[in-house]
Amino acid sequence: MNWIEILGYAASILIAVALSMNSIARLRALNLVGAFAFALYGYLVGAYPILIVNAYITVINVIFLLKMQPGRSEAFELLAINRMENNYLQRFLE
Repeated sequence: MNWIEILGYAASILIAVALSMNSIARLRALNLVGAFAFALYGYLVGAYPILIVNAYITVINVIFLLKMQPGRSEAFELLAINRMENNYLQRFLE
C-alpha cells in the first residue's frame, strides 16, 4: 500500500467520523479536512470527478464555517417575552 492509497483511506475515515459528530461546527471542520484530503487524492490518482466534488464540498464547508463565527449570525435574534402573557408560548411549553 502506497501513501496515496493511505491518503484515500484516511480521507474516507475522516468523512465517516465527521458524520458522527453532534456539533455541526465540528462536523463541518472535520468534513472540510476530509474533503480536502479526498480532493487531493482525486488529483493524485487522476480521478477528476472526485477532485471536483470534494473541492466543491471544501469550499462549501469553509463558507458555512465562516458564517458560523460568533457575531456573524443574522438568522436568529433573541426576543424577551413574558411567559404568562404569551398564550402561544404557554401552549408550546405545556
